[in-house]
Amino acid sequence: MKTIPIYLSLLGFLLSFQQTANAAESEKERLVELDAYWAEVSRAVREGDFEGYKATCHEKGVLVSSNKKTSYPLSKALARWEKDFTATKAGEIKASVEFRFSQRFGDETTAHETGIFLYSFTDAEGRWKQEHVHFQALLLKGKDGWKIMMEYQKSKTTKAEWDALTDDLKKQS
Repeated sequence: MKTIPIYLSLLGFLLSFQQTANAAESEKERLVELDAYWAEVSRAVREGDFEGYKATCHEKGVLVSSNKKTSYPLSKALARWEKDFTATKAGEIKASVEFRFSQRFGDETTAHETGIFLYSFTDAEGRWKQEHVHFQALLLKGKDGWKIMMEYQKSKTTKAEWDALTDDLKKQS
Protein backbone atom coordinates (compact mmCIF):
# COMPACT_ATOMS: atom_id res chain seq x y z
CA MET A 1 0.00 0.00 0.00
CA LYS A 2 2.79 2.41 0.89
CA THR A 3 4.44 1.86 -2.49
CA ILE A 4 1.45 3.09 -4.51
CA PRO A 5 2.05 6.80 -3.69
CA ILE A 6 5.74 6.34 -4.54
CA TYR A 7 4.86 4.77 -7.91
CA LEU A 8 2.32 7.52 -8.61
CA SER A 9 4.89 10.19 -7.76
CA LEU A 10 7.45 8.52 -9.99
CA LEU A 11 4.92 8.22 -12.81
CA GLY A 12 4.04 11.91 -12.44
CA PHE A 13 7.72 12.84 -12.56
CA LEU A 14 8.32 10.75 -15.68
CA LEU A 15 5.30 12.23 -17.46
CA SER A 16 6.46 15.74 -16.57
CA PHE A 17 9.95 14.94 -17.83
CA GLN A 18 8.49 13.58 -21.11
CA GLN A 19 6.39 16.73 -21.60
CA THR A 20 9.47 18.90 -21.05
CA ALA A 21 11.47 16.79 -23.53
CA ASN A 22 8.64 17.01 -26.08
CA ALA A 23 8.43 20.79 -25.64
CA ALA A 24 12.19 21.14 -26.14
CA GLU A 25 12.04 19.01 -29.29
CA SER A 26 9.07 21.01 -30.57
CA GLU A 27 10.96 24.27 -29.94
CA LYS A 28 14.01 22.90 -31.76
CA GLU A 29 11.83 21.98 -34.76
CA ARG A 30 10.20 25.42 -34.72
CA LEU A 31 13.60 27.13 -34.78
CA VAL A 32 14.76 24.90 -37.66
CA GLU A 33 11.66 25.96 -39.60
CA LEU A 34 12.26 29.62 -38.78
CA ASP A 35 15.93 29.37 -39.77
CA ALA A 36 14.77 27.94 -43.11
CA TYR A 37 12.33 30.86 -43.44
CA TRP A 38 15.12 33.44 -42.92
CA ALA A 39 17.39 31.52 -45.32
CA GLU A 40 14.65 31.78 -47.95
CA VAL A 41 14.37 35.54 -47.35
CA SER A 42 18.15 35.83 -47.79
CA ARG A 43 18.10 33.72 -50.96
CA ALA A 44 15.31 35.76 -52.51
CA VAL A 45 17.15 39.05 -51.83
CA ARG A 46 20.48 37.70 -53.12
CA GLU A 47 18.94 36.28 -56.31
CA GLY A 48 16.53 39.15 -56.93
CA ASP A 49 13.57 36.77 -56.67
CA PHE A 50 10.76 39.23 -56.03
CA GLU A 51 7.97 36.63 -56.13
CA GLY A 52 9.93 34.40 -53.75
CA TYR A 53 10.42 37.30 -51.33
CA LYS A 54 6.78 38.35 -51.62
CA ALA A 55 5.77 34.78 -50.75
CA THR A 56 7.50 35.17 -47.35
CA CYS A 57 5.18 38.07 -46.46
CA HIS A 58 1.67 37.85 -45.04
CA GLU A 59 -0.87 39.53 -47.32
CA LYS A 60 -1.91 41.82 -44.45
CA GLY A 61 1.65 42.37 -43.21
CA VAL A 62 2.84 45.70 -41.83
CA LEU A 63 6.19 47.48 -42.04
CA VAL A 64 7.07 49.78 -39.11
CA SER A 65 10.03 52.16 -39.31
CA SER A 66 11.23 54.10 -36.26
CA ASN A 67 13.63 56.21 -38.34
CA LYS A 68 10.84 57.36 -40.66
CA LYS A 69 8.20 57.30 -37.89
CA THR A 70 5.86 55.40 -40.19
CA SER A 71 3.74 52.29 -40.32
CA TYR A 72 2.15 51.02 -43.52
CA PRO A 73 1.21 47.80 -45.34
CA LEU A 74 4.09 45.60 -46.46
CA SER A 75 2.42 45.55 -49.88
CA LYS A 76 3.38 49.24 -50.30
CA ALA A 77 6.97 48.48 -49.30
CA LEU A 78 7.04 45.55 -51.73
CA ALA A 79 5.87 47.81 -54.57
CA ARG A 80 8.71 50.20 -53.73
CA TRP A 81 11.34 47.43 -53.43
CA GLU A 82 10.37 45.57 -56.62
CA LYS A 83 12.67 47.67 -58.82
CA ASP A 84 15.67 46.70 -56.67
CA PHE A 85 14.77 43.00 -56.95
CA THR A 86 14.45 43.39 -60.73
CA ALA A 87 17.84 45.14 -60.94
CA THR A 88 19.43 42.43 -58.78
CA LYS A 89 17.96 39.66 -60.91
CA ALA A 90 19.27 41.40 -64.05
CA GLY A 91 22.76 41.63 -62.51
CA GLU A 92 22.73 45.43 -62.50
CA ILE A 93 23.22 45.56 -58.73
CA LYS A 94 24.05 43.10 -55.98
CA ALA A 95 22.21 42.73 -52.70
CA SER A 96 22.21 40.41 -49.72
CA VAL A 97 20.70 40.20 -46.26
CA GLU A 98 21.79 38.27 -43.16
CA PHE A 99 20.05 37.87 -39.81
CA ARG A 100 21.25 37.40 -36.24
CA PHE A 101 18.92 37.02 -33.29
CA SER A 102 19.04 38.07 -29.65
CA GLN A 103 15.58 36.73 -28.70
CA ARG A 104 13.25 34.20 -30.29
CA PHE A 105 9.85 33.61 -28.65
CA GLY A 106 6.85 31.71 -29.89
CA ASP A 107 4.81 28.57 -30.12
CA GLU A 108 3.70 26.22 -32.91
CA THR A 109 2.07 29.00 -34.97
CA THR A 110 3.57 32.28 -33.79
CA ALA A 111 7.06 33.71 -33.57
CA HIS A 112 8.46 36.98 -32.27
CA GLU A 113 12.06 37.39 -33.43
CA THR A 114 14.39 40.18 -32.24
CA GLY A 115 17.83 40.86 -33.62
CA ILE A 116 19.87 42.69 -36.22
CA PHE A 117 19.82 42.34 -39.98
CA LEU A 118 22.71 43.27 -42.23
CA TYR A 119 21.61 44.53 -45.64
CA SER A 120 24.49 44.77 -48.11
CA PHE A 121 24.11 46.26 -51.57
CA THR A 122 25.78 48.15 -54.38
CA ASP A 123 24.71 51.77 -54.71
CA ALA A 124 24.07 53.68 -57.96
CA GLU A 125 27.83 54.18 -58.44
CA GLY A 126 28.58 50.51 -57.84
CA ARG A 127 30.04 50.99 -54.35
CA TRP A 128 29.39 48.25 -51.80
CA LYS A 129 27.39 49.52 -48.81
CA GLN A 130 26.16 47.90 -45.64
CA GLU A 131 23.36 48.79 -43.25
CA HIS A 132 23.02 47.14 -39.83
CA VAL A 133 19.48 47.50 -38.48
CA HIS A 134 17.90 46.48 -35.16
CA PHE A 135 14.61 44.80 -35.96
CA GLN A 136 11.72 42.80 -34.61
CA ALA A 137 9.55 40.47 -36.63
CA LEU A 138 6.21 38.90 -35.85
CA LEU A 139 5.48 35.79 -37.88
CA LEU A 140 2.50 33.50 -38.24
CA LYS A 141 2.54 29.91 -39.43
CA GLY A 142 -0.29 28.82 -41.67
CA LYS A 143 -0.92 25.97 -44.06
CA ASP A 144 1.65 27.44 -46.47
CA GLY A 145 4.37 27.95 -43.85
CA TRP A 146 5.75 30.93 -41.96
CA LYS A 147 4.87 34.46 -43.11
CA ILE A 148 6.01 37.77 -41.71
CA MET A 149 3.08 39.71 -40.28
CA MET A 150 5.03 42.68 -38.94
CA GLU A 151 8.56 43.90 -39.61
CA TYR A 152 9.66 46.60 -37.20
CA GLN A 153 12.87 48.32 -38.29
CA LYS A 154 13.81 49.92 -35.00
CA SER A 155 17.10 51.73 -35.56
CA LYS A 156 20.37 51.59 -37.40
CA THR A 157 23.22 50.06 -35.50
CA THR A 158 26.91 49.33 -35.91
CA LYS A 159 29.10 46.48 -37.08
CA ALA A 160 30.41 46.27 -33.50
CA GLU A 161 26.89 45.50 -32.21
CA TRP A 162 26.44 42.98 -35.04
CA ASP A 163 29.71 41.28 -34.06
CA ALA A 164 28.83 41.40 -30.35
CA LEU A 165 25.53 39.64 -31.07
CA THR A 166 27.51 36.81 -32.65
CA ASP A 167 29.76 36.65 -29.59
CA ASP A 168 26.71 36.56 -27.30
CA LEU A 169 25.25 33.65 -29.28
CA LYS A 170 28.53 31.72 -29.06
CA LYS A 171 28.51 32.14 -25.26
CA GLN A 172 24.94 30.77 -25.07
CA SER A 173 25.77 27.57 -26.97
